[in-house]
Amino acid sequence: MTEEPQSIFDKYSDKFLELASDYNHAGIPDRYDARGGQTGQCGDTVHFFISVMHKRIVEVRFALEGCMHTLACANAIVEMIAEKPVEEAWDVTDDAVAEYLGGLPEDHYHCAELAVGALYKTLADLKTKIGIG
Repeated sequence: MTEEPQSIFDKYSDKFLELASDYNHAGIPDRYDARGGQTGQCGDTVHFFISVMHKRIVEVRFALEGCMHTLACANAIVEMIAEKPVEEAWDVTDDAVAEYLGGLPEDHYHCAELAVGALYKTLADLKTKIGIG
C-alpha cells in the first residue's frame, strides 16, 4: 500500500500559506530612502525598498523573482520590520524568519537566507545614504 501524498495544507503553516500568496507589498515605490537586493544560488532574486521617518521604517516594499518560499520570506520580513526602529531591523535573522513562518523545509531554508541578505544590503544602503541604521 502506498502513502497518500501530503497536501500543501498539511506541509505548511497557515502563516506560511498566507504570505506565500500575498503580493500586497510587492512593487517598486515611487520614492524610497534605501534599496538593496540579492540573488541566490537557486536564481531567486529579492530587492527591498525602505522608507524611513524619524528613524522608523514607515514603508517596506519588495520586488522579487522566485518561488513561493522566497515570497513568503520577503513578506515575513515586511511584517517583522514595518513600523519598527531601523536598528531593530538588523536583528532579523534567517532563523527568525523561518520561525515566523512556522518553519521552512530544509531544502528551502536558503530562501530565508536570501531574503535576510537582501534586507541587510538595504539597511547598509540606508546607513550609507542617510546615516541611519
